[in-house]
Amino acid sequence: MTRTVYLNGDYLPETEAKVSIFDRGFLMSDGVYEVTSVLGGKLIDFAGHCARLGRSLSELGMAAPCSDAELLAIHRELVTLNDITDGMIYLQVTRGNPGDRDFAYPPADTKPTLVLFTQNKPGLADAPAAKTGWKVISVADERWGRRDIKTTQLLYPSMAKMMAKAAHVDDAWFVEDGMVTEGTSNNAYIVKGNRIITRALSHDILHGITRAAVLRFAAEAQMEVEERNFTIAEAQQADEAFVTSASAFVMPVVEIDGAAVGTGAVGHLVPRLREIYLEEMAKAAI
Repeated sequence: MTRTVYLNGDYLPETEAKVSIFDRGFLMSDGVYEVTSVLGGKLIDFAGHCARLGRSLSELGMAAPCSDAELLAIHRELVTLNDITDGMIYLQVTRGNPGDRDFAYPPADTKPTLVLFTQNKPGLADAPAAKTGWKVISVADERWGRRDIKTTQLLYPSMAKMMAKAAHVDDAWFVEDGMVTEGTSNNAYIVKGNRIITRALSHDILHGITRAAVLRFAAEAQMEVEERNFTIAEAQQADEAFVTSASAFVMPVVEIDGAAVGTGAVGHLVPRLREIYLEEMAKAAI
């Protein structure tokens, strides 16, 4: 079935949606994005994604294309038009089309480009990998320094995904100055006893919306949370490990660079954390 997508005020068949070759998102990766999960036809943590979108736009000096209320209406309409029960909605805002290529930003009144489309993922919350866990490798973190801004500059994460694929594993964890920063499209954690350890927020990592919710739920469940750097060697000696993202939710990691984490099988704390997250997010979905 041909999807209906949203482009600058219009709902169109995906085959008819066109963006100018002069759009700065195409020429300069001058854009930001968000991905919101849909479970049971409802949006997961929409307010969090809107807040981070606003921050990303502000950090890059880009104008918001519309209000949060208008974005919510667009999301809901796309869910309806594409009959999405479980899946994702991708949103991208670029600095727009200045009419030619130039490193300088276009005039402030240049209209931003706003694109949204759906991805149908039946059974999104029931991924088999949640029961078996992911295997990851470590790679050098060679991304730009402002990883806290959710830009469309995703070439190196894409390259790292392919490194993982070539190694026959599920993902890669970035390492900088000997310390784990995050996964290619997720935040990274290790577990020692009842303590969850993850890198503190800074320009070095994406300020994950799922991360914020998971750490809040963990604290409410009397789990300890410690925000600090950790090495691959420490991760390999952990009891459990996991990642979080808007589409993977809470995903166990059972092997890092060929070394088993804990018993090499999914442990007890991470599945419980995933269960809590999905239960609470389903209650709050809109």
